[in-house]
Amino acid sequence: MEKTEFLRLYESLRAVPKEAQKPFDNGRFKGTDINPMWRIKRMTEIFGPCGLGWYVEVVHRSLEHSTDGKTVCAFIGLNLFVKVDGEWSKPIYGEGGNTMCSFNKKWSSIDTSDEAFKMAYTDAFSNATKQLGLGADVWFENDTKHSTKYDLQTERKNAKEDSGTPVDDAAKAAPKATTGPKEEEEITKLFKTAKTKAELRKLYEDNYKGNGLAIKIATELSKSLTA
Repeated sequence: MEKTEFLRLYESLRAVPKEAQKPFDNGRFKGTDINPMWRIKRMTEIFGPCGLGWYVEVVHRSLEHSTDGKTVCAFIGLNLFVKVDGEWSKPIYGEGGNTMCSFNKKWSSIDTSDEAFKMAYTDAFSNATKQLGLGADVWFENDTKHSTKYDLQTERKNAKEDSGTPVDDAAKAAPKATTGPKEEEEITKLFKTAKTKAELRKLYEDNYKGNGLAIKIATELSKSLTA
């Protein structure tokens, strides 16, 4: 069999249109995300409808607790099957995960996601389909042009060792403030109306989420508030 035949599916699946791409930077890692519905559409175009030309079987679901008890992650493992030239493939395994519960140091509270398993499934599905070449151009770009979560974990570890102090991930993830004294005064005035950390957090999320200056002001004000 010619080498080009081995790459037939890969070449058919590798390209991703711009409208199906979305850049992201969640503070831990950044890159380009691929629209989940586009993945399904492309699989349908190449193999046929779900259930007839391809299908997925979830083989395990689990919740894993961190050793300090402050973080819970949801994981899903699945097998992808595709029909090529009338023959079903062997299982193509994919695994994905997402944080369900985590401790928010700034607000001394627990952040919980009710979509952790759904996002873990999407992650697992993308990891299975990429082995066929689906979205390969984007995956390749993410690995070569952007820092991955594994790279940034190493960077944060090195930063802690170099500075001797903990790295504040939320502050590092937030954009640097480019605002002037007027906005600082407005933010401070609004945040000072909060009586508790919970109220302060809500004001931040409703009005200034992702604003580096707001994070700085909220951090200072939270020191004098109760939970």
